[in-house]
Amino acid sequence: MTLVLVTGGTGHLGRDIVDRLVIAGHRVRIFARLPGSRTDVEWAVGDLATGDGLREALHGVDTIINAATHSPIARRGGFRPVDFVWSPSAVDVTGTERLLSLAREQSVRHFLHVSIVGLDEATLPYARAKLAGERLVRGSTLPWSVVRAMPFYYLLDKLLSGMAWLPAWPVPTTVFNPVDTSDVADYIVTCAFDGAHGARADIGGPDALSLTELARQYQRARGLRRKILPMSLSETKARGMGFVVCNGVRGTLSWSDWLLRQYVDARVAA
Repeated sequence: MTLVLVTGGTGHLGRDIVDRLVIAGHRVRIFARLPGSRTDVEWAVGDLATGDGLREALHGVDTIINAATHSPIARRGGFRPVDFVWSPSAVDVTGTERLLSLAREQSVRHFLHVSIVGLDEATLPYARAKLAGERLVRGSTLPWSVVRAMPFYYLLDKLLSGMAWLPAWPVPTTVFNPVDTSDVADYIVTCAFDGAHGARADIGGPDALSLTELARQYQRARGLRRKILPMSLSETKARGMGFVVCNGVRGTLSWSDWLLRQYVDARVAA
């Protein structure tokens, strides 16, 4: 039975990945700072940022899915001025480098790294850290795969919920196609065991919509009435902020259906 180590296995995407691995019959070991409550996986306690516990966590591992990241913007659900000048790199760069080094020592057979679509033109410090970590993987002598995904629906939800108190929302008209973690998890698990390596096709959501339309759909689902002020961004600025359209693999769950599950169905059930 294949033993798979998942970093970031307690996050939104990580939980979906772990669920699919368990259903597929793989042994799963989650590397996390604290053990969780589920009993159908192994827990390896440690910290990717410091390396504590990592060597022990890799013992006997065949495949690594590196879904760990540290994005202050995602954690708080909004931007602060510091996000435009600095982002921590201990997990995404130093942690990835350490993980690759120890994986080589353990002769890991496949290292799958989760990344973000559009990093080559993105200018935010977090994106630059993600790109630096990805380049370490691409330069590794290990058999590797890189899967780039569009931003996730739950992150867009957090960003828009942070604007709910505003009477008017300034929103770019830029088009992009965010994606649900469930679709990304399906694709990642497929890539982990299909026998191929290298840079994989990017994955995004099924619909490319303007941010203003995404915001309108969000307001309808939440029952909010806020004026939307469309903002025009140049293509260069939009790409610098990560607003691109993924033309690779497309997920199946739309933003409108995701919102229906999160808000409309939840209200009915209550």
